Amino acid sequence: MKKVGIMSMQRIANYGSFLQAYALKRLIEELGYRVEFVDYHVGAPVIAENADSKNKFVRKLEKGLETFQYQAPLSHKLSFIRYKQSFAKKYMPLLGIKDEMNYNPTLDCLVIGSDEVFNCIQKNSNVGYSTELFGKDNHADTLITYAASFGNTTLEKLKKYKKAEEVGNLLKKFNAISVRDANSGSIVEQLTGKEPVYNLDPVLTYDYMNCCSSIPQIQAVEKYLILYAYAGRISNGEADWIAGYAKKKNLKVYAIGGIQKCADRFIDCSPFEVLAYFRNAEEVITDTFHGSIFSVITHRPFTTLIRKSVGNSYGNEEKLSDLLNRLDLAERMTTRVEDAERINQQPIDYEKVDDVLQKQRKIANAYLRQSIS
Repeated sequence: MKKVGIMSMQRIANYGSFLQAYALKRLIEELGYRVEFVDYHVGAPVIAENADSKNKFVRKLEKGLETFQYQAPLSHKLSFIRYKQSFAKKYMPLLGIKDEMNYNPTLDCLVIGSDEVFNCIQKNSNVGYSTELFGKDNHADTLITYAASFGNTTLEKLKKYKKAEEVGNLLKKFNAISVRDANSGSIVEQLTGKEPVYNLDPVLTYDYMNCCSSIPQIQAVEKYLILYAYAGRISNGEADWIAGYAKKKNLKVYAIGGIQKCADRFIDCSPFEVLAYFRNAEEVITDTFHGSIFSVITHRPFTTLIRKSVGNSYGNEEKLSDLLNRLDLAERMTTRVEDAERINQQPIDYEKVDDVLQKQRKIANAYLRQSIS
């Protein structure tokens, strides 16, 4: 049996990273291959100013202390810290990932992606600038990507920081390139002269709700709204509005993925249980890529809050606009949380969305089948 490696952001402790890694693994396994996850060596960030500490212990300590600065109940803060600390031990084994790093294994094929594997012009020292994410020094007979993204990295930034030539030369060595958004596709095309294939994120491509037996049935004991956002990104004003809105609609606020000032509950659960909670939710408010995707695959009414990128600050406008436009759901986006009252009352034609997904799943399956072999 041929051996395929996936190099992604699989060790990051959040639900989106886990579920897209699991989904891509399942998609490739269904084609008859043996799959393992591959690690990369983290390099120094390209953007050095105000870069995060490189010391892992210091970084974890800083993150823990940062949690106590957020406005949220103390019990939620303690639960959030436990959730982050236990995530890897609980869930990485479900991906077949061990504590020992798996660098440069010999493979029949290496698949780089999904996630923002090409987002190299940033200051996050957890990721840094690693040419291995562009395929350098791999030991695979075939090298491809699946739904890879440059995130907030643009061609202008690559040129500004003098990485365009190196990245372009590495991209030219791939046997096939698949991206998930227009910005990434444009960069690949301009640096290589070749048009990439466009594929949706694996969480959309793998039919979780019909094919994944690990999603449990959870009995809802009360009606609730899910607020799916990173801790610290929902402003006090937004939180106050959400609290008032939920009260008016007689809904509890369940915070998943991050602690929130307005939450009645912080939900610490498995990645598969996240989808069960979404399936039972009355509605969703999110400012994340995967929060939007979870809403779509569970057919929930949802509003996506758009954050604009300013300078080197990390926004979500590019990737969320691209995603929701591809699904013909652009009307679910807003920069004002108050619009959620109107947006979440607008019905979504999920039959139409599912038709798009079915077509894209066939395209993805054909791409993987042809490119890996």
